[in-house]
Formats: sequence, C-alpha cells, structure tokens
Amino acid sequence: MKHIKISLMVQKFLHSNDFDLIKTLLAESHHADVADALLIYNDTDIIRVLMATPIQERAELFTHFSTSVQHKLALALKPTDLGDLLAAMPHDDRADLYLGLPTSLKQLINIQINPTEVDDMQHLSSYPEDTAAAHMTTDFLYVRGDISAQEAIRLTRQYGNSKETIYYIYVVDAGKKLLGVMSLRDLLLADEQKPIHQIMRPNVVSIKATTTPLEAAQTIAHYDLLSLPVVDELGVILGIITADDAMDIQAQSSEETLYKTGGLEISHGANHLTMVNVKTASIWTLYRMRVIWLVVLVFGNVFSGAGIAHFEDTIMSYVVLVFFLPLLIDSGGNAGSQAATLMVRGLATGEVILKDWGKMIGKEVLVALALGLSMALAVALVGFVRGGVEIAMVVALSMVCIVIIGSLIGLSLPFILSKLKFDPATASAPLITSIADIVGVLIYFSIATQLLGL
Repeated sequence: MKHIKISLMVQKFLHSNDFDLIKTLLAESHHADVADALLIYNDTDIIRVLMATPIQERAELFTHFSTSVQHKLALALKPTDLGDLLAAMPHDDRADLYLGLPTSLKQLINIQINPTEVDDMQHLSSYPEDTAAAHMTTDFLYVRGDISAQEAIRLTRQYGNSKETIYYIYVVDAGKKLLGVMSLRDLLLADEQKPIHQIMRPNVVSIKATTTPLEAAQTIAHYDLLSLPVVDELGVILGIITADDAMDIQAQSSEETLYKTGGLEISHGANHLTMVNVKTASIWTLYRMRVIWLVVLVFGNVFSGAGIAHFEDTIMSYVVLVFFLPLLIDSGGNAGSQAATLMVRGLATGEVILKDWGKMIGKEVLVALALGLSMALAVALVGFVRGGVEIAMVVALSMVCIVIIGSLIGLSLPFILSKLKFDPATASAPLITSIADIVGVLIYFSIATQLLGL
C-alpha cells in the first residue's frame, strides 16, 4: 500500500510538475520506501523527482538506491548536479560512487567540488575493498581531551548537524591519536566545567584499517556498538564504521557466501561486490554466473562414468545394483553438503578455526556413522526385498561408508581452502556433490565386488 500511494504521488508530480507534491511525499514517507517505489520509473523520471528535492533530501534519498542504480543515475545526471550530490552525500557512500565513475567525469567533478572534499573521496576510495577502511566514513565528531564539557557541547551543536552520527564523540590528542570515547549522554550529564579527559572512557574498542570488513561488523555486534573507530598503526583515528554499515557488510557477506555455496560466479565492480537481482538481470548475466562451475563439473562427472564402466562385469552379474546407485551417491552428496554448510558458517563466524580441523573430523566421523547406520537400516529393507540378504548387506555397508566419506569431504574442503588462503565458501554444494558422486561409485561397486565374490 505504501508503494502504491508513493507511486500515485510521483505520477501526479510527473504530470503537473507540482513541487509541493514531492515535499509532501518526503514529509510523509520514509526515504527508503520512496527509493523502492521509484524503481518502476525510467531514469529520466527518477532524476526529475530527485532534482525536485532539496539537496540534503536528495542525497539521503539517493543513498537508498542500490549501487548499480546509483551508478546508472550518476551517469545520467549533469556533471554539475552530480557534483552537488556527491558533496552532500555521506562520505563512505560517495567514495564508492566516485570510484566507479569514468575518469573524464571525475576530472569535471574535481574542478567543481571543494578540494578538501575531493581529497576525502580519493582517500577513502583508495582503500582495498577487503579492508575495513574501505567501508568507513570520515564524517564523525571528535574533540580534544583538554577542553571542558561546556566547550565540547558547543562544538557538538556547531558541527553535529553535518556529521553522520553523534551518538559517540571520540577524544583525541593534538596528533589525532585516539584517547577515548564518550556517549552523547555522558557529555550532556557531565559537569560543564569538567575536562573531557575525566569524562571519557579510555579503553576504546577499535580496529586497524587493514582489518577485514566482516571482522569489523562482528566486532560491532559483539560489543553492541553504534559505531567503531578505525585507526592506523600509530593509533591515529582515520574514520568510523557505523552500525548500519555493519549490517550492510554482514548482509553482503551472507549473500556472497550463499552465491558461492551454490557454485555461482560473483562479479566485482569498482570497489564493491555486485550482487545480481534475478528479476532484473539479463539472460546473459544469469548464464555467465552459472556456466563456469557447471561446465567444470560436467567434466568432473566423467570420472563417475569411468568408475561405472570399470565395474561393468559386476553390474552385468547383479543388475539390481543399479537400482540403488542414485540413492547411495545422492546420500553421500547430501551429507557432504550439510557438513560443508556447517563448517563454512563456523569458519566465517570464528566459531571454528584451522587448528580445530582434527577435533572436528573426530566428531564428524561419529555423527556420520550414526547417520549412516540410520540410513542403512532403511535402505537394507529395500535391498532385502529387491535382491535378498546379500544385496541388503552390500547396500547397507555402502551407505554407511559413503555417508561417512561424503561427510568428511564436505567438512574438510572448507578447511583445506582456508589453509590455502581461498574463501571457504568456494566449497560449493555442486563441487562437493560431484566429488562425493565419484567416490560413492567407487566405494559402492568395490564393496559389491568383494562381498558378492566377483
């Protein structure tokens, strides 16, 4: 209903050019809802709405668009309008947008915007995407430790309105080295004549600029912070990562892990990860995301076929064995995918580290044994009905072995990839299933050959 109401008001504005409609719309609706509702319109109409809003409102509205939409609209804006927009945007958001612009457009903007603002954008956009510094904002409030609470309140009132957040006020020395932090509550309730260094909390939770974004987000969640300072090797504060940015980082990380677990390729844009909207993505984009892994695994499955061909005599003697083949190898792949999912999550959250590999293998063997025995009981009954006692024994023993081996493959791959400095999430379900299929075929027919005396 919200989007329908917003769309109707936008439609009226586009026909009447009544700017009061846009003012009413922004006053009655959240900027995020307005941004979502605008996506049904073409770029020209979206820009008309944007240009009808005051610059600060425009900047806030613009940040609620996805990265891909922001870049598309930025290229459609006049350079002067884009420059004004960048100057008003939050520092971290505008750095990402600036980085993805063509060089010629950057040069036009550099001339138009205040040199200090340009330096800030270039500085923030210079950090690698896999560092916390790439996600920080330099738009935060800090004061010296030798001033009074009264002076700090005055500075907060003077500069606070232009800062991204003022819930925390950071305390620094003359060289901007981080000394402490205080909440706005601490400041307002303190004696006005009390020096800041007596009000602040000296033990500040902070991270280095080279820390990973996910670790930064986890730190914010662990300590229940509204923002987290980023410092250099000397302890000089460079910027802060806010709680809402941490949520974005975690959401992006979860989506990236999901894509990789499904064996999907993820495209990397300028200093940001490009996640695909399956509803709006082109057929070529969706094809490109999926084709590489599927083609690789097609050739991998050739080994499964070779394994079956190797045991051709066994199959000819007991054709009933073929009936149980899909059931057994799928069980191994499913068990492996489950184990891999748990380990990828454990490694990502820090619950599990590399040195836990041996301990986790021992535990997984016991879990997989219990699972295998449970599944073997069920499949043995079917085996007995279809082929008698001998087939039931072959199928039951194969099920136990395949589930154990499949689980160990699924558990071990994330550890191996992590040890080799690859992303553990690359241990995708299709990869594990293909490996488990090959191993499952060999185990099944090897056991059948031995037990049936072939």
